[in-house]
Amino acid sequence: MTRYLVLCFLLTTIAAVSVRGLESELPDVAAHLVKAGLVTDDSGASPPDAAADETKSCASVSFSRNLRYGESEQNVLDVATGDSREASPRPVLLFVAGENFAGDNGAPDIAGPLQDQAMCFAARNGLVGVIVKYRLAPANPWPTGAKDVAAAISWVHQNIDLFGGSREEIVAIGYSAGASHVASFLAHPEFQERDSGVAGAVLVSGIYRSSADASASEKSYFGADANKYDERSAFPGILNIDTPILLAWSALDPPRLVAQGERLKELLCNSATHCPHTTVLKSSHSLASLFALDGSGGGLAGPTLELVREIEARGLP
Repeated sequence: MTRYLVLCFLLTTIAAVSVRGLESELPDVAAHLVKAGLVTDDSGASPPDAAADETKSCASVSFSRNLRYGESEQNVLDVATGDSREASPRPVLLFVAGENFAGDNGAPDIAGPLQDQAMCFAARNGLVGVIVKYRLAPANPWPTGAKDVAAAISWVHQNIDLFGGSREEIVAIGYSAGASHVASFLAHPEFQERDSGVAGAVLVSGIYRSSADASASEKSYFGADANKYDERSAFPGILNIDTPILLAWSALDPPRLVAQGERLKELLCNSATHCPHTTVLKSSHSLASLFALDGSGGGLAGPTLELVREIEARGLP
């Protein structure tokens, strides 16, 4: 019964939104639910009210899907907009949310429905949401991720006005492996493109410098030679930028991830630029979990909106 309810919820969510732009074929949802482990344990299933809340969170949100921003078939992004009637261009939340450095580039994104919730959070709060998919290792090692982030941001600069967004108020949000790619993009100007600047960044539970105890996934991206990790690190480049940063990690993260966040905070606070806003999350088991429906709950919703408002205030006369 649980499998039936979860499958129906996902199909209902997909059908409920207004999809514009390029389309891709609908994946075999049931097969990927099993692969992801979402329906193997009834005790971990979401209660019926949670499914209803998630569907409600995307009401009146329109999606433009699989818009190409680069040469690869994996270089696609989705855009979400709400029914805001504001005449002025709206700030943009650009999510780089990959949880792994490596994977099968041909596999459908089974996390898509959960990632949609983060974009719906943006649209419901009068912002434009963008989520970026990028190329994966081992076929695409370092610095492909940072270059894909730069290309996606450049696309947003050139096209976001078509969705009512402001190219001057882009906040890049990196989660897990995505945080590493956003940090690398910020730290290495040689990978940036013309018109690929951001007004702010949110880095969540990322690896900012690999070490000898790197996972197999990290090594497939950063390489197996630990002697090259310094030059492929976010340090010291990220210490020299003046882009506002919101830095977060979860109290439940593995100790290594907590140490990465604490070390980045220490170095930034001791740098000549600025000390980042910092949030220690109660949990971060998915991108959607970071943005509660009501903008509360000890996640990233409140701090992210505060960062956006600070950026908006800078443009006031």
